[in-house]
Amino acid sequence: MIKVDSLTKRYGAFTAVDDVSFTARPGRVTGFLGPNGAGKSTSMRVMVGLTPATSGYAEVSARRFADLPNPGLEVGVLLDASAQHAGRTGREILTIAQRTMGLPAGRVDEMLERVSLTPTESGRRVRNYSLGMRQRLGIATALLGDPEVLILDEPANGLDPAGIRWMRDLLRGYADQGGTVLLSSHLLHEIEVIADDLVVIGNGRIVAQGTKAELLASAGTLVRTRDVPTLSRALVDADVEFSPMTDALRVEADPDVVGQVALRAGVALTELRAADGAGLEEMFLELTADTQREGVAA
Repeated sequence: MIKVDSLTKRYGAFTAVDDVSFTARPGRVTGFLGPNGAGKSTSMRVMVGLTPATSGYAEVSARRFADLPNPGLEVGVLLDASAQHAGRTGREILTIAQRTMGLPAGRVDEMLERVSLTPTESGRRVRNYSLGMRQRLGIATALLGDPEVLILDEPANGLDPAGIRWMRDLLRGYADQGGTVLLSSHLLHEIEVIADDLVVIGNGRIVAQGTKAELLASAGTLVRTRDVPTLSRALVDADVEFSPMTDALRVEADPDVVGQVALRAGVALTELRAADGAGLEEMFLELTADTQREGVAA
């Protein structure tokens, strides 16, 4: 389990992470989402002891990372696949980790096979690896000690569709066997497919958290029309709350209520459905609209 409690990290006058609290539980995949610069990577670096917190704390398996006697046996970490030693071979990198953790030598071949790196590929220097191969090597290193917890930042970067499907199945199987997975990714569809729980961060603060089903079910109704101004006025007149999205409205009412309002206003609808069917992307964009670097058009 991962427990983050009132975590704050400041750099001078800038607050990168602001009073963040959440729990990632065993047997579940927790998606950690937010725009670029929202504080995800900083939070994960604090969790694994690479960055000191200004206040608050993060625990893995009920202990701070620095207090774990042999961290690789309890938590597998992949924060930056490009940070591997470019002059060593994939096998050498895994062998060093295996010896550091005090594991049997055969564990290296087990992991290479598990992440589908061939003997030829594992004998190449990492500088000659594609990004996808580096990701596989990074995942192999994270899994080497058979830990109970995985903390992964953008593990699908550089993977082709087959590789993404492989990673999804691997992480799902890991959680189903009782492991804890904290997964940060900008590939929202992949998070939507695999995650059980979601934590959404913006400007260093948690803007939403809960089970995926709860967050998507609470999203109201998604409605699209070519006459947004008229429908908006009709919703205001009916005292129905709504918020604009990129090309639609999210309405805090059931679809049948929205349909009746539109009918009375004489507005033709091109789409009307419960917003939980709209998917994670729409929810994410709405929750983080104020923190998006590129901005979201109303």
